[in-house]
Amino acid sequence: MTVTWEELGWERVADGVGRCRLPVWDCTAGLVVGEGGALLVDAGSGPAEGARLRGQAERLAGGPVRFLALTHPHFDHVFGASAFPGAHVLAAAGARAALQDGRAELSADAVRHGLDAAEASAAAGALVRPHEDVREARVLELPGGRTAVLHDLGPGHSPGDLVVVVPGDPAVVFCGDLVEESGEPQAGPDASPGRWPAALDRLLALGGEDARYVPGHGAVVDAAFVRAQRDALAARFGVST
Repeated sequence: MTVTWEELGWERVADGVGRCRLPVWDCTAGLVVGEGGALLVDAGSGPAEGARLRGQAERLAGGPVRFLALTHPHFDHVFGASAFPGAHVLAAAGARAALQDGRAELSADAVRHGLDAAEASAAAGALVRPHEDVREARVLELPGGRTAVLHDLGPGHSPGDLVVVVPGDPAVVFCGDLVEESGEPQAGPDASPGRWPAALDRLLALGGEDARYVPGHGAVVDAAFVRAQRDALAARFGVST
């Protein structure tokens, strides 16, 4: 039985491209659908949430999640990754250390943000290592000829920020937490504030003026919003423009 994006609580952003806003931390997961297979962008905050995302994504795609792109190594975006055992997992090269050797800190951060300690520990223990580090750019070919381009924008919000550009009319850019709409962008101890505005300059150059930009938290925005947030971050962190 065919279901619509809306019936499953997803927002259709462009043809074959959508996202959903997950509960509790208002984290975004994105989906790019090919013919009988899909790319998921971020995996949610735990295995149970990841399993729900997988079930919904497979219903919408009519096939498996073939690729899982992790935009950055923070628990609310990666702790569901173990629910995708058959997917090829990609992350920015700078994220590997946190995903491979920083699991205790990811678990502790999740607990600080309200996740149950036992659940956080289990999710950290089950967290999969990326199968592939993205350096510069990586083109993914989905069944049916649809493409998505993954770009490593380096340190900014995190040690390794990955964005996903889906060409089309309009193009869609999954920004991770380089862009946040529902609140002020969060700069934790692993952020590189001095490099964040430059990362947003690159993001805008990749997407262009007419793209739809999907933040890691909050509503879909346009280039003007991203540019204003870039300027606000530069002022906030004293970065010359």
